[in-house]
Amino acid sequence: MSEAEQVQASAPEAAAILDALNATDSNGTEALNTTAKFVATTEGTALAYGSLVFMALLPIFFGAIRSVSCSKSKELGENDNDSGYRNASDMPETITGRDAARFPIIASCTLFGLYLFFKVFSQEYINLLLSVYFFGLGVLALSHTMSPLMSRVFPDSFPNRQYQLLFTQGSGESKEEIINYEFDTKNLACLLISSVVGVWYLLKKHWIANNLFGLAFALNGVELLHLNNVSTGCILLGGLFVYDVFWVFGTNVMVTVAKSFEAPIKLVFPQDLLEKGLEASNFAMLGLGDIVIPGIFIALLLRFDVSLKKNSRTYFYSSFLAYIFGLGLTIFVMHTFKHAQPALLYLVPACVGFPVIVALFKGELTDMFRYDESPAEEEPGKEDLSESEKKDQ
Repeated sequence: MSEAEQVQASAPEAAAILDALNATDSNGTEALNTTAKFVATTEGTALAYGSLVFMALLPIFFGAIRSVSCSKSKELGENDNDSGYRNASDMPETITGRDAARFPIIASCTLFGLYLFFKVFSQEYINLLLSVYFFGLGVLALSHTMSPLMSRVFPDSFPNRQYQLLFTQGSGESKEEIINYEFDTKNLACLLISSVVGVWYLLKKHWIANNLFGLAFALNGVELLHLNNVSTGCILLGGLFVYDVFWVFGTNVMVTVAKSFEAPIKLVFPQDLLEKGLEASNFAMLGLGDIVIPGIFIALLLRFDVSLKKNSRTYFYSSFLAYIFGLGLTIFVMHTFKHAQPALLYLVPACVGFPVIVALFKGELTDMFRYDESPAEEEPGKEDLSESEKKDQ
């Protein structure tokens, strides 16, 4: 969806492209100009790429595991006529085949719209609005990510009080709920910590704060975006495969947006960390789309493994290893040719091909493509019946 980028300007013919893909320093200004070129050491490059791969694997692995719990809560809610969630924001969003087919078109329109915005309006004001917007989203995403961990950190004796934020409209029988959000003391602690990180990002644009928000966005995406079946996953990954290749190799649109867009939509790691420490400013990058899009497909395969009830995670591990292989191949080609690469060009064939080959060998290909998580449709008259029962009570 977005390209993996290398900020190492060592070849003159690649200078123009790498200038466009250059990262920003901790104050949000351009790290390098066209005259001062930084050549990363072998150790610095290896550390940066290794860290990016490690960070990319974290939200996929843990997000996939948490997606299984989400799926079980969803099934419980469908069976018990209850949502199974304390808040609507915790419910997974199911992606259907129609959604998957439209997604590359919507993404292309959004990308081109951003390109036009940066061409017409001042980059400074647009990024100011984006910073405020992603500050709010990042605080909520990081708070949601930390919530399970915080429940383990606090002892059982901790006074965990329950709260409810409720806004209604109208009165009597016409009363409607506008906001109904339940939370507790542990959630407030998560929100406070996340807000500190948010202020740090808003003021300094530091790469560590950027990565904390980026990891939170990626983990929440893998956890809460559910493909309804493998066919839908193939449609989505195939469409975004074409999208990524076209916008990276066919036009300068993605390069321009990548240069102008200041938001935690990518993971970054400095290649000059060994020389400059935490104030390093020459980054290798990986877009969140290259994590979330394959990640939701890998999470689907984990849920398929669980549905087989064979106490094995064959398809999850095969696709997880395929992701590592595809991402490693992306970095190898990028480093070899000194050119930004659309990561999905390598990730999509690997993440789809490896599990399909495994299913062919195990004779479970039909079962894989028959597996479906589409929400069950309510039987006709069931809702009316439940309402009449409530009135009788």
